[in-house]
Amino acid sequence: MTQTVMEIRDVGLEFPLPRTLLDLLNKRPGRVVNALNGVSLQLHKGETLGVVGESGCGKSTLARCIVRLYEPQHGSIHFDGQDIFGAGMKKDRSYNRRVQMMFQDPYSSLNPRMTTGQILSEALKVHKMRPEDEIPTRVAELLELVRLPQDAAQKLPHEFSGGQRQRIAIARALAVEPEVLIADELVSALDVSVQAQVVNLLLELQERLNLTILFVAHDLRLVRHVSNRVAVIYLGRIVEIGDSETLFANPSHPYSQALLSAAPSINPDDKGEAIRLEGELPSPLNVPSGCPFHVRCRHASDLCKSEVPPLLAQEGRGEVACHHIEEINQHA
Repeated sequence: MTQTVMEIRDVGLEFPLPRTLLDLLNKRPGRVVNALNGVSLQLHKGETLGVVGESGCGKSTLARCIVRLYEPQHGSIHFDGQDIFGAGMKKDRSYNRRVQMMFQDPYSSLNPRMTTGQILSEALKVHKMRPEDEIPTRVAELLELVRLPQDAAQKLPHEFSGGQRQRIAIARALAVEPEVLIADELVSALDVSVQAQVVNLLLELQERLNLTILFVAHDLRLVRHVSNRVAVIYLGRIVEIGDSETLFANPSHPYSQALLSAAPSINPDDKGEAIRLEGELPSPLNVPSGCPFHVRCRHASDLCKSEVPPLLAQEGRGEVACHHIEEINQHA
């Protein structure tokens, strides 16, 4: 039976904007950015769950909520059955060790004034992972784990390439022996050839250390390569989630279909037509009523404009949030 290590339930997060002079004169309340609008999903032990969607859809915001950089106003996130924002868990720093995040930009996520050895040692000391006299040995082990030379410990971040810096970031995350890794656009700032090396290293480490990974990315081919399951997010809400191969081969939600049809194929003979979406992605300042995708959906009805579709299991297809999923599948 699959063990659930993290459950995200109906998480909502809004960022208030400062009131403008016009707002004050007209006595209007300040506007809010609706970053997350009821995200629900489960993370299973040992899996890689990919999260995909357009820029601005809430992928990175969700990742930051999971590591408690943001606290949602609605819903909850449970880790090992405990609410991570509960009074007791907030004081428990072991969560910060057990769930680690790796950021997109390897140029800004490392302290430029600290050597690699100091960066890794700091993580070990803060969480008391090793006695003081064993820290140098552990730093050497971590460098070997991510395939960096031992002399890297004496070098500053600017002396490394982007791929090497991201390996240092992985080593720093692994230094505290986490159970869950949150990879937020981990390789998007790297060259394609380097991306493959870093991702393959991460997958090897996952198997070796029995890690659970939430992999946030916009590169669909990369997500398909690394993920066991994939969640498609649109305007801060999950619209489809399921087995990676099934979802990529036969997406159910109209947004998933459009998103995947627009991705470049690795098969040069694939001349498939991209599904064109109507209009632009609506602003999170003004999320459409009902199903947020209805303003761009060719299957939209009056029901879609008024009611938010629940995320429901479909036989052989995972979970989909669409009022007309049965009709769409019949004509697929």
